[in-house]
Amino acid sequence: MELTRRKILAIGSGTLAFASLSGLPAFAGLADDAVASLTGGKEIGEGLISLTAPEIAENGNTVPISVDAPGAVSVTLFADGNPVPNVATFNFGPLSASRSASTRIRLASTQNVIAIAQMEDGTFQKASSNVKVTIGGCGG
Repeated sequence: MELTRRKILAIGSGTLAFASLSGLPAFAGLADDAVASLTGGKEIGEGLISLTAPEIAENGNTVPISVDAPGAVSVTLFADGNPVPNVATFNFGPLSASRSASTRIRLASTQNVIAIAQMEDGTFQKASSNVKVTIGGCGG
């Protein structure tokens, strides 16, 4: 095979396009794996918990997040666009007056924030919100 300048440019641009596209869903896959590991593959319901997050975050370094999960034993927050998707876990004891928590998290870019709550009966509930980040928090 004779390599001409045209063939080298075609191969190089094809390789660059493939490399840029193949890296996009990697972090989302990490979040899906982490959620599956937490739930043990059980079905996840929606609607019993609420997640409050800003629609647009000016700075990804400090994004305020709050979750209200009546009847939950624990709540885990995930950010599907971060290199490490597991952001925080809140555990509630039987005498907890309120099953809610709030914190500030760091987001690398525009992405989904997902809250998974394990309920007292062993089931799981989910709430999610898409947060648009204008300035990334993880080195972006």
